[in-house]
Amino acid sequence: MSSIRPWILAGCLVALATPTHAQPLETTPSTGASATTVPAPLPSLPRLVALALSYDSGLQSQRLDSQSVAQEVPMAEAGLRPRLDATAAYRYTDADNIYTENPDDYPDEVYDDRVAGKTRDTSWELRMTQPLFSLERWRRVGKARAQMDAATLQVAVAERDLAVKVIETYLEAYQASRKLGLLIAQRESLVLQQRQAQRAYDLGIGDRINLLESQSRLDQAVADQTSAENDLANASSDLERLTGTPLLFDPVLIETPENLSIAPESMPLEGWLALTSDNPQVQLAAERQRVARIDTDVRRASRYPELNLVVGYSDVDSNDALRTSSDLTASVEMNLALYQGGYTTASIRQGELTALAGTASMENESRLAKQEVRKRLRSMQGDLRQIEALQRSVESGSLFLQAAIRGESLGLRDLVDVLDARSSLYDLRIRLVETLCLYLKDRTYLDAAVGRLDTSTLTDVAGILGRVEEGNPPATTAPASG
Repeated sequence: MSSIRPWILAGCLVALATPTHAQPLETTPSTGASATTVPAPLPSLPRLVALALSYDSGLQSQRLDSQSVAQEVPMAEAGLRPRLDATAAYRYTDADNIYTENPDDYPDEVYDDRVAGKTRDTSWELRMTQPLFSLERWRRVGKARAQMDAATLQVAVAERDLAVKVIETYLEAYQASRKLGLLIAQRESLVLQQRQAQRAYDLGIGDRINLLESQSRLDQAVADQTSAENDLANASSDLERLTGTPLLFDPVLIETPENLSIAPESMPLEGWLALTSDNPQVQLAAERQRVARIDTDVRRASRYPELNLVVGYSDVDSNDALRTSSDLTASVEMNLALYQGGYTTASIRQGELTALAGTASMENESRLAKQEVRKRLRSMQGDLRQIEALQRSVESGSLFLQAAIRGESLGLRDLVDVLDARSSLYDLRIRLVETLCLYLKDRTYLDAAVGRLDTSTLTDVAGILGRVEEGNPPATTAPASG
């Protein structure tokens, strides 16, 4: 294999010295419906990924499996080294042969035990076998090394997938927490709007349609808030499962920046597609195909003879003096399987078909990686356009809210118009946060598809979120329940 580059976030290990999770929001006692809170710092994304890489039991299992497969290399190399065997035996024989049947022909006392037909032997032997030529054993070493490389890549794929899962869950928790903060503030505006509509209806200066509309919007806000609370709880629980650390994402009312400039990707599509060869999944498929090809060569090598040097020493002690001996032998032995009932041919054909399947799998993984690149690039371009449009909408919504507040102070607008403008602005901010998180997810998947998911990716994601969080004054939020 040309290169093995396991997905290792070395920079994440440095981040382990930083705090584990965000601090709780500081709240000041309040008798009203809201409390002033200080936005908590976001949990360190590189640290969370580092924790997950060291905590996840599934990944630990993959690493242990990889270490287990690596032992195939010394096991295969052992087949090329000398083998030393020792045997010891005790044998009792009650024979019926030419000696026992013709005792008169052997009157010498040397033959007494042999003529009796009963012998007791004790023996031991040392036998050393050194392969001189074995094509099959040589190729097994190459196969074992290819299997070890494939196991290493399997760990790299598992690390990449785990990192992607942590980043995705982190973004879901961030999105839910910020969305929840905006929904809480929006609900306060809608509560005031509903009260104003009810008061106008009770005074006879409002109609029932406006009252029902305000109540419907308030009910929808409550439902959205409940959904966001569930999403936040689920994402926080998933992060704790992945990292083994309880994390806290408090609902925060953020002021989305009016100019969050994100540069589009400058590399052309062809350049991104060329990088898919570095995709760990593609590399793993290629390595598995190589293992299958080498395995086929191993099967073919079984048709070649094996040549071994055998050196042995044996010692036999018997009550039959003619059987007592000490022998030192040296021989060169050749072994060739001539016929095994068609097993060798079928085995070779099986290996060839497995190699063809590996080739098809490698091509499929390459196509999937390229399709992922195309899809993510298209999504990122659309996300950026939406972000730009939503930023303009937020800016226009802010100006409209300021105009409504000004109009109310001059008697040209009423409080309902102000509350409605503020609620609409919250909707725009929620959409902006959702679109931004979607863009960051697409960007993460793009880097994963081309094998570029590393510490710099985590830093970029955290940096963009930090820019969103910058400059947010203490936020006013309502309790999350009720």
